[in-house]
Amino acid sequence: MKRIAAILLLCCTLFPVWSAQAEHVSPHKAQERVTDATDVMKTIMDTPDKGIPRALLRRAAAIAVFPGVVKAGFVLGGKYGRGVILRHDKQTNKWSPPAFFSIGAGSFGWQFGAQSTDLVLVIVSEKGLRSLIKQEFTLGGDASVAAGPVGRKAEANVDAGFKSAIYSYSRSRGLFVGISLEGAKINSLVDYNRAYYGKALSASDILMTGKAMAPKSALTLMMNLRRYAE
Repeated sequence: MKRIAAILLLCCTLFPVWSAQAEHVSPHKAQERVTDATDVMKTIMDTPDKGIPRALLRRAAAIAVFPGVVKAGFVLGGKYGRGVILRHDKQTNKWSPPAFFSIGAGSFGWQFGAQSTDLVLVIVSEKGLRSLIKQEFTLGGDASVAAGPVGRKAEANVDAGFKSAIYSYSRSRGLFVGISLEGAKINSLVDYNRAYYGKALSASDILMTGKAMAPKSALTLMMNLRRYAE
């Protein structure tokens, strides 16, 4: 038990280090992130009574999907993961190719254990999206974030009742709920962008200026998002 606790504590201590380090990324590894993100969204949206309201997706300026975020803790805790963000053109309902980002957060309190969780962020604010891609972005600091509404019953209230810039969701062990992610930091992953597109592209190049051509492995995710937002 002491050994497990020590390992978990070490992992939590290293979360900020992992998020800051550059790494060698293969094209296959980057493609896996996109495939995993596609699977996460399909699983969520195939359960309408528990999924993200389509009305919220229609309002989205972008969506962020972080599959398999590792959460661990023993008194000190943290979570870290890598995923993708796609921009949404509300006029045409087209979605951009994915740009790669990391998410990291720490916490303090009585906790023990480790698990893998899928995180989804629906970014409603265009201003929030632009801030996110320019610098290290802090949820709740640079833009308001709230637990997202879930299911068909929330559809009618999305336009009138939900005013946050970003809505956050979590799926773990088959459960999918809105959660609070205040204080979590999001950073662009240039090495993943380079591995996936074969050249150095910034998040702005991919999401804002249209300099990236979507690889075949991204097309399913982009088309599915368009269908979900109809």
